[in-house]
Amino acid sequence: MALQIFGTRKCALTRRAERFFKERGVDYHFVDLAEKGISPGELKAVLRGVKAEDLIDTSSRRYLDRGLAYMDFDIEVELLADPLLLRTPIVRDGGVVFAGDELKAWADMATNKKQC
Repeated sequence: MALQIFGTRKCALTRRAERFFKERGVDYHFVDLAEKGISPGELKAVLRGVKAEDLIDTSSRRYLDRGLAYMDFDIEVELLADPLLLRTPIVRDGGVVFAGDELKAWADMATNKKQC
């Protein structure tokens, strides 16, 4: 299975993740959250590797504008309704998932992909 990168084309960290894996010759599948979003099945798979609390970007403008800091809400429901609340990039290789700028973890993933 190919590595997956979830993010948006406008996100500098997502572009950094893409460049990182491209430079190391690792094939990946890019999922643009602004165009496609994230399916319930994909979200469940990501949640097997990362806690929901770590997936929502609490420092994003979108989170603040919606006033989510002051509400009780179901994180999974909100992420499915508005995938741009996700902390990006999300890099997934099977059951191994990392959200955000995780250079060391990416390096380990790239090394493992090369060995396969």
